[in-house]
Amino acid sequence: QVQLVESGGGLVQAGGSLRLSCAASDRIFSTYSGAWFRQAVGQERELVAVTNWNGTRTDYADSVKGRFTLSRDNAKNTMYLQLNSLRPEDTAVYYCAATFSGNTFYHRPHEFHYWGQGTQVTVSS
Repeated sequence: QVQLVESGGGLVQAGGSLRLSCAASDRIFSTYSGAWFRQAVGQERELVAVTNWNGTRTDYADSVKGRFTLSRDNAKNTMYLQLNSLRPEDTAVYYCAATFSGNTFYHRPHEFHYWGQGTQVTVSS
């Protein structure tokens, strides 16, 4: 069982930046696909970004392309999400997720087995 713990959320003004971290409890995380999802109040959970096990391929939601960057440091069992040029519509609880995916690239919440507890990001206008 892999445990994921997010940190780095907070309140920021529009145009500001945050860096989210996701620390995994087991080094098997380095073999897993990792992703960040977000869920705003009253909305469904949506994919923000996803990467393969070694970070050589990453997909982003259109709404965050050019503003957010997903990276991972497998030596530290940690994944990051750099959020730049934040907008009020980025306000949500951000979750990290992971799953063993082999050569498959997953994008939907139900395809991920391990989840963190979430961290709140609030962007004021």
